[in-house]
Parts: sequence; structure tokens; C-alpha cells
Amino acid sequence: MHKLLIVGAGRGGTALLRLLSNMEEMTIIAVVDERSDAPGLELARSLGIEVGTDFRPYLSRDVDVILEATGNQAAYEEILRLKQEKTALIPGTFTSIIMKLISEKEALIAALTQNQRERETMLNSTHDAIIAVNRQGIITLFNRAAERLMGLEAADVLGTVASEKIPNTRLHIVLETGQPELNQEQVLPNKTRIITNRVPVRNEQGEVVGAVAIFRDITEIMTLAEEVTDLKELKSMLQAIIHSSDEAISVVDAKGNGLLINPAYTRLTGLQPEDIIGKPATVDISEGDSMHMRVLKTKKPVRGVHMKVGPKRKDVVVNVAPVMVDGELKGSVGVIHDVSEIKRLTEELERAHQIIRTLEAKYTFADIIGFSEPMRAAIEQAQKAALTRATVLLRGESGTGKELFAHAIHNASERKYKQFIRVNCAAISEHLLESELFGYEEGAFTGARRGGKRGLFEEASGGTIFLDEIGELSMSMQVKLLRVLQEREVVRVGGTKAIDVDVRVIAATHVNLESAIQAGRFREDLYYRLLVVPIYIPPLRQRLEDIQPLAMHLLRKYNQEYGRNVEEIAPETLRILLSYHWPGNVRELENVLARAMIHMRISERVILPEHLPPLERKSGNHGGQRQETAATTGKTLKEAVEEAERQHIIHELTAARGNRTLAAKRLGISIRSLYYKLEKLGITEEQS
Repeated sequence: MHKLLIVGAGRGGTALLRLLSNMEEMTIIAVVDERSDAPGLELARSLGIEVGTDFRPYLSRDVDVILEATGNQAAYEEILRLKQEKTALIPGTFTSIIMKLISEKEALIAALTQNQRERETMLNSTHDAIIAVNRQGIITLFNRAAERLMGLEAADVLGTVASEKIPNTRLHIVLETGQPELNQEQVLPNKTRIITNRVPVRNEQGEVVGAVAIFRDITEIMTLAEEVTDLKELKSMLQAIIHSSDEAISVVDAKGNGLLINPAYTRLTGLQPEDIIGKPATVDISEGDSMHMRVLKTKKPVRGVHMKVGPKRKDVVVNVAPVMVDGELKGSVGVIHDVSEIKRLTEELERAHQIIRTLEAKYTFADIIGFSEPMRAAIEQAQKAALTRATVLLRGESGTGKELFAHAIHNASERKYKQFIRVNCAAISEHLLESELFGYEEGAFTGARRGGKRGLFEEASGGTIFLDEIGELSMSMQVKLLRVLQEREVVRVGGTKAIDVDVRVIAATHVNLESAIQAGRFREDLYYRLLVVPIYIPPLRQRLEDIQPLAMHLLRKYNQEYGRNVEEIAPETLRILLSYHWPGNVRELENVLARAMIHMRISERVILPEHLPPLERKSGNHGGQRQETAATTGKTLKEAVEEAERQHIIHELTAARGNRTLAAKRLGISIRSLYYKLEKLGITEEQS
């Protein structure tokens, strides 16, 4: 008997309690959670199990296993430190895996059970009688049709020897010979005449492991044959079924001309039979390609294709299958589902999500795409900074993704469940910015709200405030911001009382603050307050290897936004993108690809050079630096990226007069990374 202690009574701990409380070999001595109203504690009380809010007193008891289900790393480490040596500690990550496996097991059992039900339903619903035996000749399957024809109950024959229970059976002979017996006529003891097929069942090694007999009453077959020959009656029946269906259905012949539509189709598309019958299959399509024509061409069904049909451009999903008669294509039938209502509800949900996103940080580090050395270094710095409460200064050109980094740092910090407030310091006038940031007291100025107003620093207390374009602040605002950073308190406009704030500041700027200090436009003391954790986000031209993954990410994004299905970028198009210097960085890349996709035809799947808007500012002098062409005809993407990287490093080494430390700083990489790249790219001292 194992004695268990469960620490954490949330969803995971509660699930573990339900599972383990039913095991006789397990004794749960107590369930602990710091929240007295945790759901697991209530369940434990109902099971007569001791509960508590502090796990420490239980660590001295005789406990074999502790299941930690809090998800709190600090709690796990404290339990690990205080527990008895003999006690096994299972971390929350492992318990999560256990619960996932249990859930998957239950789902698999449910699926197998459902498959068994479906199998039994199919076997029992068929008109063909089926009898199966195993290697020993024992009956393992006896469906309802067999009961009806043989006059025997399945319960009486299952598990018995077929040759003893079923008169005139030859399944034991098929087991012995391994030879099938097809289309055999036989008269049953009750005078019913049947046609039967008996075939052996073989395993993967070809050994006979059973046999199956499938038979039916000849009289029933004759009746069915007579019904099939009455084509007019059968056609009327099919038309009645199609016309009574609530699913929109259209049928075309082998040439793609309309044969039949049902009333549901007219209700959905607004098109009458005279608009469709005898007309090409494309006549009802407002946007997209004809799936009827594709099926007629390929003879293969298609499913789940989105398109727009009818004069009202209804959003639909279509499933189309070929009609084959004796191996010959006779036409195709399509079932059309209206998804316009679903799309409307989805759009409403997305709008709700967008509203919610404005109240919180939207992005995480998983949303930052960057595999280049400078970008990986920036991401690594940001991830480390997220674990601290230090002020972060994000530096980089416009469009490099500084706000994205700010969101990710907040979401990776312990403040992620608190407010994340964004302020563009350059977009608000100085007077308004002061009252917005620090708030104001009642009567502080004309039009001041009655009762005053909390400032954004107060609103963000406990969370994060992102001050974008901080280099644009006036000198007076810099003084007030410095006070907040130094004293962790604000004074409202028109007030005298200092208000404590616990807020983490992330600032961003594209301005060269060092030059601004020398020019007297930025306070040096504020500069050092902000420069606790500086993170440089490299421009796109310094990380050319990121262009392809960024572009593919944007294709997927714009496919959803514009309802397109663009799959790739042509190699020559990619070379053009690599050769451009991107003064607008990622924001400009987004603009270029969006414009390219908008100007593509709906059926086009590959972005070609002619789809790109004019990129007039070619690589060359930009910002005082010479940009080399990133690729030439005949080079692979990897070769093009390496060549561009090689030329850029040589340029920076030349500009730094061989000073590799200075060159590494200008490149935004560590000196060790620079030495690695010099060796990898074959750059010698003479070249630098």
C-alpha cells in the first residue's frame, strides 16, 4: 500500500485525485492547496480525505510519493528540499504527462468502442448474411441476416463449432483447403435457396486463420433485380430523395453540363433550374474554380473546398464526387454547404478577440521570427530581461519590431497577467502626454474631469508600460519620467501627493540617444536610467536569412486575411527581395507582400517578380553604408545569404580599420560570433 500526498488542488490535482482515489493499492493521506476554495479540496473532503493549505507539516509524515500539481517551480523546489529522502517527488510536468496519457487512453478506448459499435451496426444492417469462424472452426460472427435466413439465434451459436451447429456448412473444408468457394448455390434445411461465397481469411504470413461465408436469399436478389430494371421508377425515387434533402445538391453530366439541382440549391444560390440545367458547370460560380470540372478531369472526389456561388456571392464549402457506372465516368454530384452564417459568427468572434487584444499584450516570443545570429542574440537578451524587473531599452530602426519585443517581454514575465499599456510618446502633445501619463486632480485645468483621473502609470501599476519613441520626449517630460524611474512614484497634474506605483518600464526608440545627449536634446541621467538592459534589434538588411521565413509567415497571414491560397515565392522573386536594402524593414516587407498578393489573380499560387510593386530604392548607399547585392543568377538561397553576409562583414571590418571588437559592435553580434563567421565565410586579414 503506497501513501500519497497531493500538493495542488487545481484542475490537474483534482483529476489526479479522481483517478487515484479508485485504486486500492494507493492511500491518499492528504490533499493540499494554498487556496482553501480549490476544487480538489472540496472533492477530497467528500471522499473523507484530509485537506490542508500548507504542505510543509505533511513532509515529516510517512509519505511514499508526493505528487506536485501546482505548476509552481518555487513550490516544487521547496518540496524537493524539505521532503524525506525516502519520499519520491513527482513534478507537475510529469503529472501533466500522466493525465494527458490517461486522457488519450480514454479517448482511444472510446474510439475503439465506437468503431466496434459501427462495425456491429454495419454487419447487422446489411441484407447479406455473414458467418465467420476462427482457425479452430469456432463461430465468431453471426449477424442478424444470418439469424433470419438460418432460423438460429446468434447467442446460441457464437462460440460453438460451426460443423456441429450449422447443417451442410463447408467452412471447415475451406479452413482445411485454403481455397475459396464462390457463387455456390445451396438449399438450407428450411428450404430457403441461397447463393454463398466462402473465402479463407489469411494473416500477414499467408496462413489461414479463419473463414467467412457471405450468402443471401436468391428470391431477394431477384426482387432487387426487378426493381433495378425499372429505371423510371428508380429515377423518380432518386429525384424524390434529392429534392427532399436540406443539403444543396447539383449534378452534371460527363461534359460538365448541368443535369439536376434540388430546391435547397435554389434557396442557397438564388438560381433557378433554367439557370443551371444544360448550362456549363461554371455558370453558378462567383469566385473560385469549378470543382465539377476538376472531378470530371481527375475522376477523383474533392472535399471541403471554399468558394462563392450565385449572384449574392454566398460563402460555401463544396464536396464533389464522380459518378462511375461500370468503370465509366457518367458525371459528378456536388453537395454544397452554406458557411456564410458560420463566417459571420467567426468574424464577430475575431472582432471580440481584437477588442480583448487591445487590453493586453498580444504577442509572445513564439511570434518573433528570426534565425539569424543578430536576431537570436536580441531574442536571447529579451528572454533574459523578461525574467527580471529591470527597465529595458529597445533600440532599432522603424519597422524592426520593437513593439513586438515589448509584448513578448511582458508576456514572458511574472507580470503577464497584469496590465500592459502602450504609449506612443511622439503621437501625443506634451500637455496631453503629461496628464495621460501621470493623471490629474480635479480642477487641475479647464475641462479636467470631475474627481480627477488616474494616469497610465497608475493604471499599469503591477504590470508593464511600454513607452515607444521615448527619444521624442521634451526635456521637461524627461525630468518627470526620471522621477518615476528613480522614486517609483508619480504626482498627478495639479496635485501634491506622491502616489507609489509598481510598474515595469519598457522604452523604445529609433533615435541615436548618444547623439541626442551631445546635442542637448536628451538628459544623460535619464539615458543611464533607461540603459539598464539595452537590446538592439537589427534592421532587416543585416539579417537577410530571415527574409524567407518572414515572407512565408506573412503569406499564411495574408492568405487568411484576403481569402487567398498563395503557396510559395518564386526563387527569382526571393532574389529580388534579398537584393533590396529594406529601409522600412519588416513593416515595408509586409507592405510589399500584401500589395503583391492583392494584385495576383485568385487562381495564382506563386508570387512572381511581376507581382511585386516597384522597389525603386535599390541596394546601394543607404544611411551612409554601402549595401552589397545579396544574390546573383545561379546561386542557391543559402549561397546568396552567405555572400551578402560576407560582403557586409568585410565592409564593416574595413570601416572599423580592422578593429574586430568595434566591427562586432557595429554588426550587433558578439566578438566570438564574429570570429566564427570569419572562419566560416573564409574572410582573411588581407580582405578585412
